[in-house]
Amino acid sequence: MPVIIEKIIDLQTRIGEKIATSDWVTVSQERINLFADATGDHQWIHIDVERAKHSPFKGTIAHGFLTLSLIPELSANAMSNPSVKMGVNYGLNKVRFTNPVPAGARVRGHFTMKEYQAISGGAQVTMECTIEIEGQEKPACIAESISRRYE
Repeated sequence: MPVIIEKIIDLQTRIGEKIATSDWVTVSQERINLFADATGDHQWIHIDVERAKHSPFKGTIAHGFLTLSLIPELSANAMSNPSVKMGVNYGLNKVRFTNPVPAGARVRGHFTMKEYQAISGGAQVTMECTIEIEGQEKPACIAESISRRYE
């Protein structure tokens, strides 16, 4: 069940707070293959299941950019902003891929409010997203995602 944020301005007083955690999402081999096709990144460590068994990872792993691209899905699953009519990605600050995501693993996102800036018609919001891998201590990715949300 997503956390409801009635008005975007409500985030202004929550800087430094963990806002929400998403449900688990499975990163299947099919999803990895589709991402490879969409981006043209067909490196064997992502798509060659047999060869990857002999890699240091003992199997295929998700692209780092696939892991990063899950932020919108994880965010939508974790939080709902009923007053927001439109949201756009504005950019990213620091991004780190700290642990590979094995094919078939489940991940979820933890969202912490970092910055709030009022803009015409809404706000620019910076959230830190930590993408956790089920059963592992070290997260897969930590990124500051900047979005513009318009009411």
